[in-house]
Formats: sequence, structure tokens, C-alpha cells
Amino acid sequence: MGKIISIANQKGGVGKTTTAINLSAGLAAEGKHVLLIDADPQANASSGLGVDIRNLNHTIYECLVSDLDPNPAIRSTEVKNLDIIPSHIDLVGAEIEMLQLENRELVLKRTLSRIKKKYDYIIIDCSPSLGLITVNCLTASDSVIIPVQAEFFALEGIAKLLNTIKIIKSQLNPNLKIEGFLVTMYSAQLRLSQQVYQEVKRHFGELVFDTVIARNVRLSEAPSHGLSVIDYDPTSKGARNYRQLAREIMRKNKGKE
Repeated sequence: MGKIISIANQKGGVGKTTTAINLSAGLAAEGKHVLLIDADPQANASSGLGVDIRNLNHTIYECLVSDLDPNPAIRSTEVKNLDIIPSHIDLVGAEIEMLQLENRELVLKRTLSRIKKKYDYIIIDCSPSLGLITVNCLTASDSVIIPVQAEFFALEGIAKLLNTIKIIKSQLNPNLKIEGFLVTMYSAQLRLSQQVYQEVKRHFGELVFDTVIARNVRLSEAPSHGLSVIDYDPTSKGARNYRQLAREIMRKNKGKE
């Protein structure tokens, strides 16, 4: 039975999609069967794994708006063990279209219940907002990873996200847990990066992953080739970081998969 993990932060530019792609690839490289769901209208996770988003008949949009069977939307990727349900720009209007639906916060949960048994992990790349689609993602998830950029104002907006998680736990998904806070764009040479990591650790303690994601040129280059960094340059620091993160998550979830 697949564990569903959302990657969420309404603040943009924190490495959310980079983490979604490369954590998924890292878990797949460890032999796990993984499904990545691109729930961001920008569809960067889809194009970042080589999906031509211009020629798609079935995407997460149709699943959410029309409650369609998700199986036709699942596409294999170049990465062994990794499938994806891609996104589409139409997802921008999905929240308005979903307002008329009964139990609209539960649509994605119903969708994933049909395919959950096929995968060890389902990773959801949430949109950088706290709207209805992100609420759907968190309601459908077992846990959430919160990327935090190792820069000034790193914790800005986190309180709002945590409050949303608290509301979803109390009203829609009592089993939702925080998988961990992931410090991204870390530079060991910068005192600011070290200070941010210590501040995040002071606030959230054991919920902070031991793994940090270092700044890495290869991480930035990989999506333009339609590849995860693990496939683009497996020896790079970015690839090593995400393989390490995948193993850390697997250790935390040993016996629960």
C-alpha cells in the first residue's frame, strides 16, 4: 500500500518541484515503485521529466474536475520504477470548476484510492498556494514534506502553512503528519545557510531532515534535459543529496510501506 507524501510550501522558489522530481527518482533508484503527481498548473515536474505537456489527453486536471479513472493519465518516464500523472495549464481554472462538486476537498483522495496499491510511494508536487487543490493534496496524503530555503526570510509563510495543516488535520485528515522540514539551497561556505539551518532546527527539532540539499549547478541544469539530477549526473552533489534523502525517508518508514 503506497505512502502518499505531499511536497508543499506556498512560498515559491524553495525547491519544491526540484525535490518532487529528484526525491521520486531517488526512491525509484532504491528499487521502490513510485508515482509522481504533478498538481501544479505550471507543470514543471512534468516537463522536468521529459513529458510533452502540449499533447496530453489525460492529466491530473481531468481526474480532479471530471472524477475520471486515473489509470489512463499515468505515464511511464525514462526513469525505471517511476511513473507520473502530469499536469496541464487548465489546472489553473480547476479550483473554480471544483466548487460545484460535492465533497470537493476529497476528490484527489478518491482518485488515489484507485491506484494506491500499485505503488510504494506516491509523491505530490503541490502548487505554490494554499487553495482548494493544495487542500485536496494534503487531505489525500499521509504526510507532508516542507522545503525551506536556506536564505533570509526562510521561515516566512511557514506559520500559515502549518495552520492550514492543523485545520486539515482537525476537519479532513486526522492522520496527516509532517514527514519533515527539508533545508534546500544550502551552502556550507555561507554563514547565513548555517544560521538558517540552526534556526529551523531550533523551531522544529526532530522534524528537520538530517539531509540538506546543497546548491548545485547540475540540479538547475537537469530539468532542461527532461531528466532528474540522478539520471543527468549521478555523481553530482545534488544527486547524492537526493539519494541520501530517499534513504532517510525509507528508514523512517521501514515496516510501514
